Amino acid sequence: MTDTNNLFQQAVTLLQQLISIPSFSKEENRTADLINEFLQTHGVTTHRKLNNIWAWNKHFDPAKETILLNSHHDTVKPNSGYTRDPYDAKIEDGKLFGLGSNDAGGCLVSLIAVFLYFHDQENLKYNFCLATTAEEEISGVNGLELIIPDLGELSFGIVGEPTQMQLAIAERGLMVLDCTAHGRAGHAAREEGENAIYKALTDIEWFRSFKFPKESEVFGPIKMSVTIINAGSQHNVVPASCVYTVDVRVTDAYRNEEVLEIIREHVASDVKPRSIRLKPSSIPKEHPIVQAGIALGRITYGSPTTSDQSLLDIPSIKVGPGDSARSHTADEFVYVDEIREGIELYIKMLEQIN
Repeated sequence: MTDTNNLFQQAVTLLQQLISIPSFSKEENRTADLINEFLQTHGVTTHRKLNNIWAWNKHFDPAKETILLNSHHDTVKPNSGYTRDPYDAKIEDGKLFGLGSNDAGGCLVSLIAVFLYFHDQENLKYNFCLATTAEEEISGVNGLELIIPDLGELSFGIVGEPTQMQLAIAERGLMVLDCTAHGRAGHAAREEGENAIYKALTDIEWFRSFKFPKESEVFGPIKMSVTIINAGSQHNVVPASCVYTVDVRVTDAYRNEEVLEIIREHVASDVKPRSIRLKPSSIPKEHPIVQAGIALGRITYGSPTTSDQSLLDIPSIKVGPGDSARSHTADEFVYVDEIREGIELYIKMLEQIN
C-alpha cells in the first residue's frame, strides 16, 4: 500500500513543475511530456495520442468494470490583472500560486496520486483508467473526445474540476444556435418588402417564453437566452434577413438532439447549432460513488458550467479540490491542504466501493 503522505508531497511537486511550463490549449506538449515521464518513473505503462496521456492499473482485468479518472492539463492564458509571475509556483501562507493551479492542476495531480495509490493493488472490484487530457478549456476535439474510443468500456467517471470536493452530480449541456429570420428587402418609405426583424421578433419571443415540458430534478427548466442580434444595412431599407444567436443551457432532462428538434418545430427561423457535442450529464444520487461521498459529509449539487464531463456518455461525477470561483482569475491559487484533502477523500470514496 502506497503512503498517502508521500503521494501528497509528490503531487505538490508535480503541480509546481506543471505550472512552470506554459500549457495553453493546443500547446500542451511539454506538460504531456512531464506527466508521461512522471507516470513511467512510477512504473506505469502509459499511452499517448497527441497531448493526451492515459494508463490502466497494473492488474487490469477485462472481466471487471472500469472507473475513469479524468482531468485536464491545459490552461487559459493569464489575464491582465496578474501581479505575480503566472509560472512561478511559489507556496505562501499555505497557497500554491500559479496559472492553472486551481483549474485544474490541483484536481489533476490529486487524481494522479489516487491512481498511483490503486495502481499496484490486486483483487480490486474495479479497474482504473487514468486520462490526463488536453484542450478542455476550449472544448477542443483533440482532447478527451479524441481518446474515448481508446479507453475501452467504462462503467462511470470521476472528472476532476474544482468543486471544493463537493459532488456535482449533474452538469448542464450547452448549445449555441445561430438563427436567421428571412424576409424580403424593400424601401422603408413605401409598402415594400417583408421585414425580417419583425419575423425574428416572433421567434425571439418564443425563445423568451417557452417552457419545455420536462424539468430536471437538479436544475429545473432549460434556460434559453438570445444574446446577439444583427440586421439591416441602412435606415431606409427594409432588412431581408435578421441574424441572432441563442445560448441554450440544456439540462439532464433532455438530450441536445431532442431540444434542437423541439426548437425547430416551433420557430420559423433557420436554426443551425454550432455544435451538439457538449451534452448534459448526470449520475444517479443512488449510485455507489455518490453515496460514498455523501457518507463522507459531501453535498450534491448541479453544476451550471461545462467541462469535459459533457463529452462522456457514461454516468459521471464532477468533484475535485479547489474552488471554481478562483478559476481564470488573476493570481490564481490552490490551497496546499486542499490537495491533501482531495487525495484523501478521493481514496476514501473509492475504497468504499472497492
